[in-house]
Amino acid sequence: MTTFLVITLTSLLSMTALLALVRLYRGPSLLDRVVAADMLLATMVGAVGAEAAVNRHATTLPVLVVLGLLGFVGSVSLARFAVRDRP
Repeated sequence: MTTFLVITLTSLLSMTALLALVRLYRGPSLLDRVVAADMLLATMVGAVGAEAAVNRHATTLPVLVVLGLLGFVGSVSLARFAVRDRP
């Protein structure tokens, strides 16, 4: 049962990352690309968190905190940049 859940979770996270990369590449505007990059980062946080839960260790907690802060600061700074450029 555990193997099935790991395979299912891995395939879902991989599909999410692939779709985010497609949107990052094809996004017609800067904000579409920002949302796609934020989604890709959230997928990475989910994957690292799932790996920590499956292996039952908490050593990756600082990595999760840094990735979360990086996503938040990056999204806010790019949103401020996009709002400032509008006439």
